[in-house]
Amino acid sequence: MEKLPQNYLDEAKTIFKDEYDDYLESLSSIQVNGLRVNTQKISVEEFIKIAPFKLEKIPWTDDGFYFDEQDRPSKHPYYYAGLYYIQEPSAMLPAQSLPIDENDIVLDACAAPGGKSLKLADKLNNTGILFSNDISVSRAQILLSNLERHGVKNSFVIAEDLLKLDRFDNCFDKILLDAPCSGQGMFRKQPELVKSYIEKGSDYYAPVQKQLICKAVEMLKEGGMMVYSTCTFSKKENEDVVEYALEKYPQLKVVPLRRSEGFVSGLTRKTENCARLYPHRIKGEGHFVALLQKGDKKENKNIEANTVNKPDDLFFRNIDMSFSNGNFIRRENRLYFEPDHPFDLKGLRVLRSGLYLGESRHDRFEPSLALALALKEKEYKNTVSLSIEDERVLKYLRCETINVSDFDKEGYVLIAVEGYPLGFGIVNKGILKNKYPANYRYK
Repeated sequence: MEKLPQNYLDEAKTIFKDEYDDYLESLSSIQVNGLRVNTQKISVEEFIKIAPFKLEKIPWTDDGFYFDEQDRPSKHPYYYAGLYYIQEPSAMLPAQSLPIDENDIVLDACAAPGGKSLKLADKLNNTGILFSNDISVSRAQILLSNLERHGVKNSFVIAEDLLKLDRFDNCFDKILLDAPCSGQGMFRKQPELVKSYIEKGSDYYAPVQKQLICKAVEMLKEGGMMVYSTCTFSKKENEDVVEYALEKYPQLKVVPLRRSEGFVSGLTRKTENCARLYPHRIKGEGHFVALLQKGDKKENKNIEANTVNKPDDLFFRNIDMSFSNGNFIRRENRLYFEPDHPFDLKGLRVLRSGLYLGESRHDRFEPSLALALALKEKEYKNTVSLSIEDERVLKYLRCETINVSDFDKEGYVLIAVEGYPLGFGIVNKGILKNKYPANYRYK
């Protein structure tokens, strides 16, 4: 690790006090790794039964586990099936802390690479709408691929400057703002952030964070709730930012967070119900989380599912997935299912609106990987499910042609591992032509 600057060490002494030496010692310890189960595809209980990894529960989440890096879960076919997402354990707390009701309209304001959006999507349970935004188009592309692997159907991925989205004022029931920060809490995990901190410290980020939290408050509906979080320790970027928003918006209040062993309270009286996570007190990196509410909570209206007829296309006759509260939309030769929404999206950089289903080529519909990963095995009538020990699983993920003559299938098939979809292929006389996208292939 690059040598920590003296101004940071002086600040750390005021924050950690008697625990300062313990904190410094933690920076040279081995970092821990975490994964979060995709409960839209598999229950936590079922995942524990089939997981080939040594798992240990993360105490502040209901679906997160520590794992041993030697198990290499990012190389396992279950990862490609979207059964879990690899995420730093402390980073699981912000989305875990935001109460989500079904049919909420939710914004993940600085969403890339997507771990927090995935948790919010799980909480929505295929209801409502999730807007996942990141100012960087390249990072938003990574966010999009993670949402697709997760099988999320009701998300809009946009790449915009949050401060310019005035059209969304008073629109969201819930907002997660994991703000850009100086990254002090990630120095162990990402030592290169030390150099970045030297170039841009708390004095650079705090004014930006104050602008962002105020914009997020304005985008909240009356009664709405939001989480403000960072992966830094600085009081300037945490408690001072929250107190700035509390002073500017008298209707805003701090909501107490559920405490977990090792958590530390906020550093001031007004923020004592916030949570600080320190790497010498917990198994994880550093984080700050505040849960805020704008005015009094209002009850959500129940929305009855309005089922939509599927396109009159031969391919869709094999699909038993329910499509509701939205519309099928064609853009040139591409087909999407877009959730109903009241927003004006014209002029915005929208990378994805809803579920991308596929495209028409040469009078034939070619389904997308996003559709495959959004399906369950029982929702597609022509499925080839391989066991986890079958060598054809990795061959398929490497985009190779495979022999499936032991299955009585022809035409478009959904390839699955132990019943969990991976992607599509075309079978002709027992040989599968691989349709797995090359940019997703197993390496």
